[in-house]
Amino acid sequence: MLPEIFAKKFLEWLEEDAPYDDITTMLLDNECFEAILLAKSDGVVAGLDLLAETLIKFGLHVEQFKRDGEEFSSGVILATIRGDVRKILTFERTLLNILNRLCGIARLTRMVVKKAKAVNPNVRIAATRKTTPGLRFLEKYAVSVGGGDTHRFSLSDQILIKDNHVRAIGSVEEAIKRAKSKASFSHKIEIEVSSVEDALKAAELGADIIMLDNMSPGEIRLVVSELKRRGLRDRVLLEASGRINLENIEEYASTGVDVISLGIITHSAPSCDISLELTKQCTTR
Repeated sequence: MLPEIFAKKFLEWLEEDAPYDDITTMLLDNECFEAILLAKSDGVVAGLDLLAETLIKFGLHVEQFKRDGEEFSSGVILATIRGDVRKILTFERTLLNILNRLCGIARLTRMVVKKAKAVNPNVRIAATRKTTPGLRFLEKYAVSVGGGDTHRFSLSDQILIKDNHVRAIGSVEEAIKRAKSKASFSHKIEIEVSSVEDALKAAELGADIIMLDNMSPGEIRLVVSELKRRGLRDRVLLEASGRINLENIEEYASTGVDVISLGIITHSAPSCDISLELTKQCTTR
């Protein structure tokens, strides 16, 4: 995300939090203070680079000790912020909400990636569109910082024929046929299936990616084995999705799929605990 776009969004979030100014902070004098961003839990930094650039645009001085993608432990100071104490305290909750959320997503993503790649070094861990409205780009950015794949950013990126599309059209065959006749050359065609039979059928019909939805590891292994037997395995990417979590990620990774997509890394990632604490009054800004 361009820093200018992020700064614009930051202003929108501030307007939600302080639509008619921060009436408590206005009680303070216009004095220079230094504050620290203090980690109170372990995590992976995500979003701090953009936040630092934005705070600088608003006249504050920021010194970072950790950059996006770096891991941190509880007790570590991630950055110092120096400048008008009224600005710092007005921005406090907004910047912490974003930072804690994104660092939490990056942390969980990295945990999942490490577990999956320990079993299958070539597998990709991907996000889904199960994101917070208005925050998708940032949440997917946090996924990428954590070592994951962003998958689709929007419905405009790729053709992904889901189960309801197949029901509305009538069959897997007709759905793929329509997609091939209407799709731009620049768009890959992915189709969601929930049976071994439909997975094999989709591969024979020329789908680029087959999403194996809510299928057991045993069923997925059968799909992989049968595609190899028919000489089709190298023609398609296989994506496993549905009911996959930290407890069973290794079992799914061991099936030999190319991609594992899971919503938990965005919709269920626990936030990190990072606080902002004023430390001292400063003589210069």
